[in-house]
Amino acid sequence: MTQVISPVAVAGAEREPAGGGHLPRKLVITNRHSARFVVRLMVRRAVRRRRRIGIGGPDAGMTTSEYAVGTLGACAVAAALYKVATSAAVMDALHAALDRALHAT
Repeated sequence: MTQVISPVAVAGAEREPAGGGHLPRKLVITNRHSARFVVRLMVRRAVRRRRRIGIGGPDAGMTTSEYAVGTLGACAVAAALYKVATSAAVMDALHAALDRALHAT
């Protein structure tokens, strides 16, 4: 099955490349194989561009470890608050306040 799609210009084809050189030619998509080729070409160009400008450098995974450390810290604070809230002194104070509130006249 042949699927014909109207001619498609690669994004930025009308602009001159930043580093000089030749102008990219327009790519024509005539079937799904040429569409795959265009997609692969655009992905390769995007990957090369990201490498060239340094996006995702050596500390690209740093945020994941920061979230992990923050989560562990939050769990530690929650555990400490739980221990304080369930201690005998706090429970006695809560029971006393509740008794006073319920038996007030």
